[in-house]
Formats: sequence, structure tokens, C-alpha cells
Amino acid sequence: MPLKLQPTLLLSLAAAVYAQEQTLCDQFAVYASDQYIVNNNLWGESEGSGSQCTYVDSMSASGVTWSTTWDWSGGDGEVKSYAYSGLNSFNKLYVSDLSSIPTSVDWSYDNTNIDADVSYDLFTAADINHSTSSGDYELMIWLANYGGAQPLGSQISTATVGDTTWALWYGSNGSQQTYSFVSSSPQTSWTGDILEFFDYLSENQGFPASSQYLITVQFGTEPFTGGETTLTVNNWTAAVN
Repeated sequence: MPLKLQPTLLLSLAAAVYAQEQTLCDQFAVYASDQYIVNNNLWGESEGSGSQCTYVDSMSASGVTWSTTWDWSGGDGEVKSYAYSGLNSFNKLYVSDLSSIPTSVDWSYDNTNIDADVSYDLFTAADINHSTSSGDYELMIWLANYGGAQPLGSQISTATVGDTTWALWYGSNGSQQTYSFVSSSPQTSWTGDILEFFDYLSENQGFPASSQYLITVQFGTEPFTGGETTLTVNNWTAAVN
């Protein structure tokens, strides 16, 4: 006899996987669950010409699997987009009140003859209701950079966080202050606690952790220029504790 599933069980099974094979090609096309979000985010597309689509393979409590395929030319040195997976909902607390920001990612690029980076991007702000598209401070963790891609500003130091030594860059975009930790070689599989980077900035760069709310946690890629290229994120997870 065929197994007949009760409606409540069907709902539970549907909730186990929030997204599968979603295609996002519009400028700010988004797919989200209660926990995670994926955004095509072509915020700088007017700086050049090309196209990009982002694909969500799966989204569940155990993480997000997604990819983005892009082809950008013109506007050398200008970021065209930041396709990303991010936390959709978490308690916004002062950075000093957090106990950890654990995360893990496994990713690959099928072409490295490009100008692009692969990075975490987090914003903080003194106003808990600040727009999540920017902040008073921005923390970037560049797991890889290809071609001529460089962070905002200039290198100000080297920093050992976790088991890795990073080049530390600093720059400002209007009133927003941006710190970027840059790996010397691609880290295609990385697990860490992002709070350790904030702790470093608090101890060494005067970051005001007791007055800045964490408002975003994101991971993705910033393409500058390159032929058709696909970033595949085999799995990404993050949490704010």
C-alpha cells in the first residue's frame, strides 16, 4: 500500500529545504528563508557592461549551496556586483556583547584569469536601524583575490588572526570606515570565528565594539572584469551568538 503522508508531515518536509534551483538574474533579485538570504546584487553594473545570474541549489538550516555566473568588461578597477549568501535574521547586538560569529565555507572558481575577490562582508552601525547596504564600519575578509583586484584604501599592517597572517588594508568611503583582511593565497575551504577579527580591530585599531551594532553577515564575490566565470559555493553556514 502506498504511504500516505499527513498534511503536517508534508509541511515539515517542505520546510526542511527552503529553496532549490532558484534562478536570480534581475539586478537585486533575492531568495530568502527565515535564516538565510541569497542576492544577485548587481549594485555596480552601470560601471561596465556584461551580465550575471545567481543560482540557489539548496537552502536549509544546515547551510546554503549556490553559484553565480558572470561576464563583465569595461570600468577597470570598478566592482560590478557582489552576489552573496547572508544571514537573513539574527539578534542585532553590540559587537562587544557577542560571544562568537562561527562560519564555514567551501567554494571554487572555474576561471582565475579574472579581476575579482572572494570575501566576507560585514557592516556595523551605531544606529540599530541603519540601512544594511552600508554602515559606520565595514569588515571584509578576503579569502582570495585575482588579477588586479585590491581592497579600498591601502595596506596599513599585517595581522595574525586565527592561524593565518593577513594583510590589513584600511580605507574610507565617505563616512564609512573599511578594514579588509587579505589572505596571501586563496583559501577555498575556511572555517573560523569572525568575532576574532573584530577583537583584533578593537585591540589594535580602536574599533568601538561597545557602541557598534552588527547589522550584516555576508559571503560572496566582487567581480571587476573577466570573461564568463562561475563561482560555486558548495556550502556556506554562519551564525551570530
